[in-house]
Amino acid sequence: VQLQASGGGSVQTGDSLRLSCAASGNIVSTAVMGWFRQAPGKEREFVAAINLSGSTYKADSVKGRFTISRDNAKNTGYLQMNSLTPEDTAVYYCAAYSSPSQRTVPTRDYRLYRHWGQGTQVTVSS
Repeated sequence: VQLQASGGGSVQTGDSLRLSCAASGNIVSTAVMGWFRQAPGKEREFVAAINLSGSTYKADSVKGRFTISRDNAKNTGYLQMNSLTPEDTAVYYCAAYSSPSQRTVPTRDYRLYRHWGQGTQVTVSS
């Protein structure tokens, strides 16, 4: 399974960006798709995740601003980011792991995600 993340860029406070994560391979291998981010000098941080049935889970810091979604027909995940602030500046990674259940509750532990994309930089200036 390969994940290809795209959509990052440099924006200003209050702007929006939409990240995409295109996955190859069997969709079962990407039953859970998640987004993580890592800012310089900080640990990798859970942002959001979605299972095959479409249930979503988000970090408190992005609730009300970020929306995670997926198109199972395209095996592609998305992260719509609105009202961006400089605190959102980081490299964003998409990740995935397999599950026999469409309703599995995604883990927030990055160590349990088997497949990773290459990361896309998001920079928000004030």
